[in-house]
Amino acid sequence: MSTPETDNTPEAHAVEHPSKGIDVVAGRIKWFDVAKGFGFVVPDDGGADILLHVTCLRRGGFSTALEGTKVVCEVHRGERGLQALRVLSMDTSDAVHPSQLPPSRTLVQVVPTSGLERMTVKWFNRTKGYGFLSRGENTEDIFVHMETLRRYGMMELRPGQEVLVRYGHGTKGLMAAEIHPGSGPEQPSSH
Repeated sequence: MSTPETDNTPEAHAVEHPSKGIDVVAGRIKWFDVAKGFGFVVPDDGGADILLHVTCLRRGGFSTALEGTKVVCEVHRGERGLQALRVLSMDTSDAVHPSQLPPSRTLVQVVPTSGLERMTVKWFNRTKGYGFLSRGENTEDIFVHMETLRRYGMMELRPGQEVLVRYGHGTKGLMAAEIHPGSGPEQPSSH
C-alpha cells in the first residue's frame, strides 16, 4: 500500500503539490450557458478549448460569462482535457451582450407589441425551462421561456420577483419578448 509521501498517482500528486501542472492562460469566452452550468474558453495561444464550469466562476466571485469576454484563468489538464480551476480576471469590454446575439433557432421569435412594463413572476420552473408572469388581477398571464432569460443575461426567476418586460403575441397567447430585472435594463456598452 502506498502512502501519500510515496504515492505517484496524479490525484495524490495534485493534492501534495496543488500548483504543479497548473498553467495561467489568457483567452476569450467562446460561449457559456448558465442553465447548463458550463461553457468554454478559447485560449489566445490557439490551443484546445478550456472547459469553464460555473463553480470555477463562483470561486472567482463571478456568476456568468458573456461571449467574447477576455479572461485569465488557472488551468489544468484533466482526464477529459483542459479545465479552468479559477478565473483570475475578466474584461467584458469586448463582450457580446446576450441581447445582441443572433436569435436562437429553438425559440419562437416574438415581436414585442408592448412597451416596457413592470410585472410579477407568477411561477417559473427552471427544469422545465419556462414560467408565467402577471400584470395584475384579471389580466392574461405572459408566458416566459428560459431562452428569453438567457438572451437578456438572467439566470432564473423567483415567484413574486418584479421584472420589466416587453411582450407580444405568440402561437399560444402572450409571450415575453424581452425581460430585465425590476431595477431596469442594463444597456450593453457600445464600442
